Amino acid sequence: MSNPPTYFTHQTAVIDKGCTIGAGSKIWHFSHLMEKAEIGENCNVGQNVFIANDVILGNNVKVQNNVSLYSGVVCEDDVFLGPSMVFTNVKNPRSAVERKDEFQKTWIKKGVSIGANATILCGVTIGNFAFIGAGAVITKNVPAFALMVGVPAKQDGWISEYGEKLVFTDGVAVCNATNESYKLEDGKVQKI
Repeated sequence: MSNPPTYFTHQTAVIDKGCTIGAGSKIWHFSHLMEKAEIGENCNVGQNVFIANDVILGNNVKVQNNVSLYSGVVCEDDVFLGPSMVFTNVKNPRSAVERKDEFQKTWIKKGVSIGANATILCGVTIGNFAFIGAGAVITKNVPAFALMVGVPAKQDGWISEYGEKLVFTDGVAVCNATNESYKLEDGKVQKI
């Protein structure tokens, strides 16, 4: 007799045998998780989500409705994926040309938030706690704590771990919500 799962799955979800799902996670209506997908603890996978083989979600990842995560996507802990945002996995898709051997890794670092309807082209890394605005199109790597908006996305400042815009004076900023300090040096931000 096997132990009952330590996570919740809605009856309409399809979880392929072999998929790993951490304790406390929730998989909602009409979602499909393939056999080699790895889901961490306390994740929330919304309605109509597809998670392909070789996708890894860390702990406490929130995947909103209508998101597809294709092979090669890695999301570290505390990532937020907004409704209907899009990942790609091939740079030059053609219906008549199979390019499964060309799938590229896309790395979403700890604490990143990606807004609704944003598009993330494959092969990029989005740095810790970066914030991707709704509808933005990411075509290249994003530094940690960067605020990215537009099509194609351009940096529109820096953002704290808490999600507040940072204003730097003499290379130092303080988060209005938490009073935590940040340092900007050589085009990079770090918490101090």
